[in-house]
Order: sequence, then structure tokens, then C-alpha cells
Amino acid sequence: QVQLVESGGGLVQPGGSLRLSCAASGTILRRNPMGWYRQAQGKQREWVASIGVGGSTNYADSVKGRFTISRDNIKNLYYLQMNNLKPDDTAVYYCNFVSNWSTGQSAATTWGQGTQVTVSS
Repeated sequence: QVQLVESGGGLVQPGGSLRLSCAASGTILRRNPMGWYRQAQGKQREWVASIGVGGSTNYADSVKGRFTISRDNIKNLYYLQMNNLKPDDTAVYYCNFVSNWSTGQSAATTWGQGTQVTVSS
């Protein structure tokens, strides 16, 4: 059974930084691209960034140049370094496997609780 635990969120001022972590279990996660997603209040969940098994990365235009995704295959941990945060980045952030590399879409039916990121002065 796949288990995902996101952490590292918090309240930060605009321009600040946060690093999110995702602890994942299950062999499927070691064999698939992984992604970060976010859902702002009242909006649908959207894809943020992906990382392939070999380390290739892909980002949504809205975060390109500000966010960096990485993974530790030995520890089965995934990270999202977020710099120059903006109020529009405020959302609950989730991690999960990526089904479609081009779009970042995930076919996952099980999601973790996510971690809240709030960017506000």
C-alpha cells in the first residue's frame, strides 16, 4: 500500500523560501516519476513539478526558475525547494507519482494529507 507523508510547510513572507519533504513508501514510487501538486482554497489541484527516476525535471510555468524538485532514491524522500515565494503560491502541497510526464497528471487515487504553505506579509 502506498503511503505518502508531506511536511515542511508553514507561513512565510513574500520573497521567502521553504523546503517541502515527501516521505514515500511502496516500490512503485521508486520506479516512477514523482511530482508535487498543490491545491489552493476553492480551486482544483494543479501540478507543480516532476522528477524522473533518472533525475530529469519538469516544472509548471508558474514556478519555473523559483522551485527546484529533487529526490533521494536511497531514502525514498522527495523534496521541493521553493524560493521567491509569492502569495499565489499559497496552497496545500501534495506529492504523488506522475502518470503523464508531459502534463504532470497523476492517476493516483490515494493522496496524503498534504502540507499547508501560506505566503503572506
